[in-house]
Amino acid sequence: MALQLAIACCIVLVVLLPASPATARTVVTRLPGFDGPLPFHLETGYVDVEETTGTELFYYFVESERSPATDPVVLWLTGGPRCSAFSGLAFEVGPLNFVLQPYDGTLPRLVYSPDSWTRVASMVFLDSPVGSGFSYARDPKGYDIGDISSSRQVVTFLRKWFDDHPWLLSNPFYVAGDSYGGKMVPLIAQYISEGDSGLPFVFICLPGYMVGNPVTGDDIDTNSQIPYAYSHGIISDQQYEAAVKNCKGDYVKPMNELCAGVLQTIQDLMSEVDSKDILQPVCPLDSPKPGRSLAEHYSRLIVPPEEPSSRCFVSQPFYVRHEYRYYLSYFWANDNASRAALGIREGTVMEWVRCKRSGFPYTYDVPSSIKYHFNLTARGYRALVYSGDHDLSIPVLGTHAWIRSFNFSIVDDWRAWHLDGQAAGFTVKYANNLTFATVKGGRHAAPGNRPRECFAMAKRWLDNKPL
Repeated sequence: MALQLAIACCIVLVVLLPASPATARTVVTRLPGFDGPLPFHLETGYVDVEETTGTELFYYFVESERSPATDPVVLWLTGGPRCSAFSGLAFEVGPLNFVLQPYDGTLPRLVYSPDSWTRVASMVFLDSPVGSGFSYARDPKGYDIGDISSSRQVVTFLRKWFDDHPWLLSNPFYVAGDSYGGKMVPLIAQYISEGDSGLPFVFICLPGYMVGNPVTGDDIDTNSQIPYAYSHGIISDQQYEAAVKNCKGDYVKPMNELCAGVLQTIQDLMSEVDSKDILQPVCPLDSPKPGRSLAEHYSRLIVPPEEPSSRCFVSQPFYVRHEYRYYLSYFWANDNASRAALGIREGTVMEWVRCKRSGFPYTYDVPSSIKYHFNLTARGYRALVYSGDHDLSIPVLGTHAWIRSFNFSIVDDWRAWHLDGQAAGFTVKYANNLTFATVKGGRHAAPGNRPRECFAMAKRWLDNKPL
């Protein structure tokens, strides 16, 4: 019934909001570092989501390159919390990518990504929660936020953003995200489904949502790491058996000294691999720190490839690694020309950092998002949950375990899904429109290193076709 109502709202719309003065838009036709005009429509802007603190959320909107009048609109939330949505735009599912070459002090170059999800959907990349990317608050109190309050701000953003883009209200709308963004997605989707925004009512056509390698906040995420590590040869039979025997399945809160001891041994072994991609060398390239520490953070990495100085060079030069794009993005986003092109307000964010791990308070007040997944799927909303199968931080085993806990019947049993005649992963479809899929070789944020596979998966699912 809920899904039928969501589909119906794509046809019958009620808009009671006046034109919003709390939005600011910039149409971007060229970007520094990109050769020539952009081959897609890019809009950036701010939306006021809280007047008392002057909280403004910054967004990047890329119109669908296929059929914007009818294609879905997808809101993309990056993990963290407080990682910039630029990650989605330039590293994962968006139409931009950095040219991977050693940084020489000049502005990093950008190119078009052929595997962008904007080929089949309009995408809104949102810097949320406030303090992420270029989102800001005039009052420092505005940065004191958490799971629930930031999710409500996202819903407020959507109401005002759609009020400013009414021609898209009839399009199917999906909430999507990966990592910690995956924790917020079902909560936001539930608020939308209930019409809970604190603003005059406006229909948003919500058929469903999608999440990748999603954090839930539940112990199931951490508890699944040990069986995953065992199944991939990171820990031994004896260590796994000792953990099972002494910890009784609880690897988060050790219940005795024997459990604590074996868990410490296992943690030491797991630290030998990159938790986000177990096949890659362990490198300190995830998120540059601001200020002078940035130079210190990378000083040993900016060396010619023929002079390796760390484990990061075991298999390839550092400047062709996935994470090196994060490094390049720091210099690009903090360049005055880049900021001017994006329409960034001067004096609001002095230094852009891809992920702000400290400096602002954050309240983790949703201990587990699993109940929101169940609430939505039990009501028939479409859901795509996918996992890169080389992710140790949020293992595929844990994600599939909470899906199976719903006890939905299987309507399309476990099978391979293919791209170019090869298995790109495996999938199973449950009743209530719930699809689970793995991405073979995918890391944490699988589109980052398996863009073609993830684009094919998303296109098929958004087009309501089997994977």
